[in-house]
Amino acid sequence: AELAAALEESARLEERRAAVEQPPEPELPPSEQEPPTDFICPITTEVMSDPVMATDGHSYERKQIERWLATKSTSPMTGEALVQSFLAPNHTLRRQIREWEEANAC
Repeated sequence: AELAAALEESARLEERRAAVEQPPEPELPPSEQEPPTDFICPITTEVMSDPVMATDGHSYERKQIERWLATKSTSPMTGEALVQSFLAPNHTLRRQIREWEEANAC
């Protein structure tokens, strides 16, 4: 009898909790969605417009990583020494960013 009463009370509490729960937040319209993290420069924390890949394998905004490498020889992401300061344009990432910006009217 005690078990049955406890189960009934548990069921009542569960129903009450479900009734109080807030409905899920509506999905943001595309123009208010956050950009994917890969689109964000780790130095500026802003969406990149001219992404380049450094020898550490990470992409950065060209002007910012060039400024960084003018005074440092380490990776902004890992802090480890960069063997080379070569920067390769990241055309694929640039295209993805532009497509996202067009789709989100940025």
